[in-house]
Amino acid sequence: MDAAGAQRADGPAARPPLLIAVDSPHAPDVVALIERHLSGMLEFSPPESVHALAAEALAEESVTLWSARIEGRLAGLAALRTMAGEPDGPHGEIKSMRVADAFLRLGVGRTLLRHLLAEAAQRGMTRLWLETGSTPDFAAARVLYASEGFDECGPFGAYAPDPFSVFMTRAIDRAVHPTTGAGGGGPAALR
Repeated sequence: MDAAGAQRADGPAARPPLLIAVDSPHAPDVVALIERHLSGMLEFSPPESVHALAAEALAEESVTLWSARIEGRLAGLAALRTMAGEPDGPHGEIKSMRVADAFLRLGVGRTLLRHLLAEAAQRGMTRLWLETGSTPDFAAARVLYASEGFDECGPFGAYAPDPFSVFMTRAIDRAVHPTTGAGGGGPAALR
């Protein structure tokens, strides 16, 4: 972390650092990427199957939004929604993961996902859930999530079965490493 509380996710020496910090869903560049995210979802799924959050919903108290920036340019977004009332402790839902087109295939999405895993562990969450698309257009996202320990599951929370949705979940180790996403191997380790 730097002095402002932003996580540095430095890559190869030639690549500028990626700074991850809590951000406002109302910042102009964030609004633009949220709108691109929503329009992208509508390209591949019918409206009733799009569960991405608009800026207003990302500003709710139960949601924290992070931006990833490279040299001040918005490279990606990810949000974590706290789910209350779970018997084994708080759960979280990953929302609005999006990498800006200019920063695709640079590891921004993986770094944001690992940041969310570490944040969930720090908040004492015991499980993370997510919904993503089922069409080939979402294959890279599904591969990313699976590579970080997420398994497919049935609908959760208020979701209903949907042929355009894939639901995934992962148990959270309380000691998830913010860079690698790996757990500490204790009793709450990856299941």
